[in-house]
Amino acid sequence: MTPRSSGQWASGEPGREPLVDVLIPSYGRPGELAVTLSGLAAQEGVPFRVVVSDQSEGDDLPFDQSAVRAMVRVLRAQGRTVQLERHLPRRGLAEQRSFLLSLASAPSVLFLDNDVWLEPGSLERMSRALRRAGCGFIGSAVQGLSYLDDSRPDERTTLSLWPDDVVTPERIREGTEGFERWPLHNAANLAHAALELAIPPGEWRLYRVAWVGGCVLFDRQALLDVGGFDFWDRLPAEHAGEDVAVQWRVMERFGGAGIIPSGAVHLEAPTTVTDRGTDAARVILGQ
Repeated sequence: MTPRSSGQWASGEPGREPLVDVLIPSYGRPGELAVTLSGLAAQEGVPFRVVVSDQSEGDDLPFDQSAVRAMVRVLRAQGRTVQLERHLPRRGLAEQRSFLLSLASAPSVLFLDNDVWLEPGSLERMSRALRRAGCGFIGSAVQGLSYLDDSRPDERTTLSLWPDDVVTPERIREGTEGFERWPLHNAANLAHAALELAIPPGEWRLYRVAWVGGCVLFDRQALLDVGGFDFWDRLPAEHAGEDVAVQWRVMERFGGAGIIPSGAVHLEAPTTVTDRGTDAARVILGQ
């Protein structure tokens, strides 16, 4: 592959400060991580940097795998900065995310799980939507495309678009009306919703969410203003829901939305979060 010069980049890379820091918490799954990085290599239109923090243990590490190394070389040949970190010992997802956020400096940060492929154009679409809406985050909910033939209209009844993409703050907790939106992100519901809405190519609609998993673009300052993941030391190492807790904090002050179409495809690999006995949202938000 021939490295590109700055004149060949429509996005103005390299030579521009990144507008987005893509933050990838990683544990195991080297094959999936390689696919995630390949999706980033297909993104154009917005300068970004990639930071991967891996907590795999043992000798068979993702950064040493040929597919991962190849995708890192591709991104660097494109003129993008790729920072690879080994972050041990493991103290839980919230601490891992807090560590990644501490390394960020761009105006926006995309928390991207290591088993998500982004279709071309997704990062630019999310970035434009975040700037236009002026809210705290835009989430591209991950879709399981093995469910494309499994339409679930009953799970899409709570789909509610933000009028004119104007996003306002709202408070979400278990038991509130907004919490009942969570089935929207099951299976391939957003793919079916995009077809039903007949959204023209290059456009999008913003909708109300309960929360978004796997692919969320934050205004970094808004995230810092609510404390980021600074609550990590109040949680046991085995927990889940730390992303929910942060999103609810951000939504309450700055608002947050999901975007249709979602360009985030879940690779449907087995979860690495097997102990969900501690719900971070309940602990941190006092539920």
